[in-house]
Amino acid sequence: MEKKNIQVKICTGTLCHVLGGAELPSLEQHLPDHLKNLVEIKGSPCIYHCKNTDMKPPFVEINGEVIEQASITRILEHLEKLSTNDPK
Repeated sequence: MEKKNIQVKICTGTLCHVLGGAELPSLEQHLPDHLKNLVEIKGSPCIYHCKNTDMKPPFVEINGEVIEQASITRILEHLEKLSTNDPK
């Protein structure tokens, strides 16, 4: 089995949830088969990007990179880019 080398952290805090992030915890159900063994998904009660007033929730971190105004579609697009740039 391949090592899960893409880490996704979903903010499940109230602000992110209310401002569009309610669907994000279902991300795993939307992953295409070729990404399922590469992606590890975790929820976090807050990832503190809401403190930055220049950024808009909901927030997700992918390998430490912040995705603002996150949606399932935006996350999947970013994951596809990461998986195709993988040197393996």
